[in-house]
Amino acid sequence: MKNTALTAIHESLGAKMVPFAGYNMPVSYEGVNIEHETVRKAVGVFDVSHMGEFLISGPNALALIQKVTSNDASKLSVGKAQYSCLPNETGGIVDDLIVYQIKEEQYLLVVNASNIDKDWDHITKYNKEFNADMRNISEGYSLLAIQGPKAVEAMQSLTSIDLSEIKFYNFKVADFAGIEHVIISATGYTGSGGFEIYCKNEEVKQVWDNVFEAGATFGIKPIGLAARDTLRLEMGYCLYGNDINDTTSPFEAGLGWITKFNKDFVNSKALSEEKKHGLKRKLVAFELDERGIPRHDYDIVDGQGNSIGIVTSGTMSPSLGKGIGLGYVPKIFSEVGSKINIQVRKKAIPATVIKLPFYKG
Repeated sequence: MKNTALTAIHESLGAKMVPFAGYNMPVSYEGVNIEHETVRKAVGVFDVSHMGEFLISGPNALALIQKVTSNDASKLSVGKAQYSCLPNETGGIVDDLIVYQIKEEQYLLVVNASNIDKDWDHITKYNKEFNADMRNISEGYSLLAIQGPKAVEAMQSLTSIDLSEIKFYNFKVADFAGIEHVIISATGYTGSGGFEIYCKNEEVKQVWDNVFEAGATFGIKPIGLAARDTLRLEMGYCLYGNDINDTTSPFEAGLGWITKFNKDFVNSKALSEEKKHGLKRKLVAFELDERGIPRHDYDIVDGQGNSIGIVTSGTMSPSLGKGIGLGYVPKIFSEVGSKINIQVRKKAIPATVIKLPFYKG
């Protein structure tokens, strides 16, 4: 089990630590509901240093990225980021990721912790054609997500740049918390605004300490992975391994908006055909009409009790006070307003398909 550079700090703060994606990670400090509310109303800090980072450089860096990702990376420019996915050869998804353009011929790919080796092997396989310079820098870098409506105000004293000017999915390489070159990215997995800070492992304790000092008067708190999950689910953000995997297509998962056919990419012809001929099933968002908590792998059933799908993510929404979830159902049940049922133990609880996000701030 690997540790992040901040593991000792989490333990000293009384965090409940759990194994996650090969790392010893903080799942909660005070409790999921308190931590969730902190991010929705103030500012919270997640240590997500388990995430993977690949640096792709050279004259053919963009060509390689265009081949392996579904989105159109040619739309990027220095200082911009893009959500994308790595399609596999059989209609599914290797991983979802964020692509940053750092310099003219240099890109940073940020991938999920559990998929680092799989993603690296997949991209390397296609790089034989392009011979771009690839470096896996995951082990040397830390990542803090500073999230919440007060993040800009709370963190402004730590940098010489105007944080309010960094638009969503844009970033700056600038001074932060006394460190010269830090990536300050207006991205996150919560839907409540804020930043993600990339720095070297040996710098992250200084960053952490300064962040908490600067945020003290704004109610800043450390936040664990449990609240990260409830926050992202309220926004309907897909979680790899739950809502998307090697067998789910981008279109089934509602990720058609990051699948661009103005270029040739892995499995693009088959995905184009799928789009043309229509889908058999879709990932939908639902709210329970009665009290209950939907969980991963619970059956979705029709009015006669026949299984029609499966819950991929589910929770009791701390913001809404009701059971919410995502799951795949046949297309006929996928329209907003459709009635389905979630099998919670021996009871089929009625639910309604809704439009995302669950939480509208």
